[in-house]
Amino acid sequence: MPTSSGKSIRGLEAAISSDQYAGYAYAYPHKTSYRRLDPPVDLSSVWADEDRSRLYLYLHMPFCEMRCGFCNLFTASQPPSALVDQTLSAISVQSRTVADSVDPQSVAQIAIGGGTPTYLEADELRQVLEMIKRDWPVSLGSVPFSVEVSPATVDETKLKLLMDYGVRRISMGVQSFAERDLSSLGRPQSNDQVHKSIDLIRKCGVEILNLDLIYGNHDQSETDWVRTVERGLSYRPEEMFLYPLYIRELTGLGRTGRSPAGNRRHLYELGRDLLLQAGYNQISMRMFRRNDIDYTTQHCCQEDGMIGLGPGARSYTSGLHYSSDYAVSGVGIRKIIAKFCGQEAREYSVADYGVRLTHEEQCRRYLIRSLLQSDGLDLLAFREKYGDDVRSLLPQVDELVELEYAAWADQRLRLSTIGLAYSDVIGPWLYSEQVRVQMEQFELR
Repeated sequence: MPTSSGKSIRGLEAAISSDQYAGYAYAYPHKTSYRRLDPPVDLSSVWADEDRSRLYLYLHMPFCEMRCGFCNLFTASQPPSALVDQTLSAISVQSRTVADSVDPQSVAQIAIGGGTPTYLEADELRQVLEMIKRDWPVSLGSVPFSVEVSPATVDETKLKLLMDYGVRRISMGVQSFAERDLSSLGRPQSNDQVHKSIDLIRKCGVEILNLDLIYGNHDQSETDWVRTVERGLSYRPEEMFLYPLYIRELTGLGRTGRSPAGNRRHLYELGRDLLLQAGYNQISMRMFRRNDIDYTTQHCCQEDGMIGLGPGARSYTSGLHYSSDYAVSGVGIRKIIAKFCGQEAREYSVADYGVRLTHEEQCRRYLIRSLLQSDGLDLLAFREKYGDDVRSLLPQVDELVELEYAAWADQRLRLSTIGLAYSDVIGPWLYSEQVRVQMEQFELR
């Protein structure tokens, strides 16, 4: 690898050598950079000049049957039925209010995540699906529609319901097929239960099945990881995600004082190579898709808007990202859900918590979202959108090229094989100083 006397290049080299996994960079700016908006902003004005013809509709269901030891997502485990009812009623009011404020023209993609949406009973799940039909301009079954499930919460009735409403992709968090891994991760589940759930999903005829796996637990053996990936591949899922383990504050694993394994990059390479050899294309550091699958959308995550419904969901316009408040602890999450459920209809028509994106931040977001995908950054598309060369606006890209973590080819900037492996350092390295400071000052609760 070439060396350089440049200060910032040495900074990137130091970041990579000291920590191969700084953090997920799937969304920018990070949610911990959000702050109270004073005064709140009417959604009608926020969306007035936005393109609303290719919206991504995301609904967050913040409930699970259990809280895994590694989980820092916005979700509450085993909520009382009264809280579930209140939340569904509140989301229904929010959906109608937001749709009236935004005046959507078309929805190009839908996802229901969490949490675990299939924690809901079948009748409750139907309520949610009917609400989407009622409020949003979408032809169910004709657009990509994804729902997250867990092995313990799927059954024939729920799966048939999802198919009837046009769901085309089901994503299941399996994490591991090794019993000692699962125990150490704080995720009680049997391989028999996983097998039965996958069998039900296959029989329901869904177009895309995704399986999530996690590597890097402190006592995970290389043999266990390889067997887990091979077991996952035996089901021939259309997609697989390989996630490095992060241990975050206020999570079950965070309270143990443990650190992730020091060989996460080696385990990543083992998993990646197994998937490539099995006929999967690498879409990003985490995402792999079988090479006979074409699952595309008209929605472009770098450019098009996203509407988030439910407590914990984020919404994106070009100049403002907003959401409800964020917490990790069970107490903090339930307080936010209670506040969400107690709002009047008009309160859902304003954004009061988020982050504004300057021109520079919009450029950074486009760069990060593009570069961390295997397709890379389209130089001409960037110039057309932002009026200048990415190298002039964000000269860090030249440092990536000089260090051979990325290369230019056919008017695109793409990460190299080793650059893709270091995505979780390169992404955060591209964050602006202002966003870094906001993240560091965030009080986790």
